[in-house]
Amino acid sequence: MLGEDWAFAVMVNLHPQEQEAAFVAQLTQHQLALQHYIRSLLPGEKLVADVVQQANAKIWEKRTDFQPGTNFKAWVFSIARYEVLNHRKQQVRESRLIFSAELEQVIESELAAEDNGLILKQDALRECLKKMRQQDQQLLLQRYASSETLQEYANSIGRSLNGLRVRLHRLRTALQLCIQQRMNRSEVLS
Repeated sequence: MLGEDWAFAVMVNLHPQEQEAAFVAQLTQHQLALQHYIRSLLPGEKLVADVVQQANAKIWEKRTDFQPGTNFKAWVFSIARYEVLNHRKQQVRESRLIFSAELEQVIESELAAEDNGLILKQDALRECLKKMRQQDQQLLLQRYASSETLQEYANSIGRSLNGLRVRLHRLRTALQLCIQQRMNRSEVLS
């Protein structure tokens, strides 16, 4: 799907900046799956962030190598895999624990199956959030994307901390239910 967007950008001879914007949009859409993939292959969250950053830099460096019409996610994952392998070589030099090739293959095959579910959940979450009232979306954004504490936010909008906690609990429950319903519908349709 995303490869098609990139192919379209190339086919209509967009300005190079627009082509890069289309590429960045695809890469951004695959960030969660890329992070999940790399996390499954490397122990330790700090290491994952480093390798994700290295993989993104390498993907950007190789962006002109992407062949429109091919699977963008598979291309990104193959680059990430090489970055993981390079990281492992460095770990060996530093005498750190690494996975065996067999375990890596098992993890990869299981991840491939989980990845589709992750993308479906992410899409369901987006749709469920769109259905919420603006103030509820703002509360969730504040809670999960802001450095401000919930107490500071409660003070700034003139609500009690406990009231916001109760509202957040209800919103999380509603989101969970909405996502599950969308996932069940997706399973029925496929």
